[in-house]
Amino acid sequence: MKPLQIGPYKLSSNLLLAPMAGITDRPYRDICRSFGAGLAISEMIASDVNLWKSNKSSSRLMTRDETEPRCVQLVGTDPKLMAEAAKRCVDQGVQIIDINMGCPAKKVCNKAAGSALLQYPDHVKAILNSVVAAVKVPVTLKIRTGWSDQNKNALEIAQIAEASGISALYIHGRSREQRFTGYAEYETIRLVKKQLSIPIVANGDIENIHDAKYILDYTQADGLLLGRVTRGKPWIFDEINHYLQTKTAQQSLSKNKQIETAIAHISTIHQHYKSALRVRVARKHIACYLNTMSTQDIVNKENLKKIFMTKNSFEQLARFSQALEALIISPETRDSITKVVKL
Repeated sequence: MKPLQIGPYKLSSNLLLAPMAGITDRPYRDICRSFGAGLAISEMIASDVNLWKSNKSSSRLMTRDETEPRCVQLVGTDPKLMAEAAKRCVDQGVQIIDINMGCPAKKVCNKAAGSALLQYPDHVKAILNSVVAAVKVPVTLKIRTGWSDQNKNALEIAQIAEASGISALYIHGRSREQRFTGYAEYETIRLVKKQLSIPIVANGDIENIHDAKYILDYTQADGLLLGRVTRGKPWIFDEINHYLQTKTAQQSLSKNKQIETAIAHISTIHQHYKSALRVRVARKHIACYLNTMSTQDIVNKENLKKIFMTKNSFEQLARFSQALEALIISPETRDSITKVVKL
């Protein structure tokens, strides 16, 4: 498979980590890179730079010591604000700007941002032209197949993007109307790939090595963007990369290595955040690891509650370590995880 190149950057693999709000922070980006993610995109950041002073927003900004190429995703609707935010990011060391026109969340779409913009091709053009003109680094774009199942205009938006100077296009195989329900479709991605010359990266319902191979073969996309499937399983990058390179499935990461990875990840989260936020952020990842690695009902609901309800990072890590070492969790207790930690 031809190496994926975005602007001057030839990526180490054709598998990319998708931006996920509350998930793809610095610790998560680093761990996914360690398992073979060729690019790890930040959580989306609002284009209004006045909001960047908050603890939440400031924690999402990249620093120059992060592995290259450094990519930040911006969300917004005002071309001037988007351009200013892009320039500010580049000044801080960001090397690729990604524009979010794929988020289906109500709070984003109600502000005419995210995938809501797909309804307004002229405004899409204005934003892309403004951002591309404002910075000298590559600009990429994330979209969906369209606003609704009856209005799939991904090809029109893609052509606007290419004409605007976008360096790569990421396409989720669902409309905004679908959100994350139903199934992704890849015919739209295939159509766009046939018509455009810039790199096209496919996204949606990539659950395993066989999905990855099928989607790449069918769409002829230049790479894959992995999102929800990586949660609690960052080593999936290594599994898919190996399969694409050798056409053989490698032995799954051992339970011991999975446990070591999970514990190291939570420990890094505790070190990265310098407030009570460290425990809250860790809860989401703990729930994902428990669901991924559970095999039997050894940890009872009371112990699970203690893992998730503690406000002390040392206690949280200790209890999580004990749970993993026991190789836990039945289908019945999975429900208690979801209730305590609202994913």
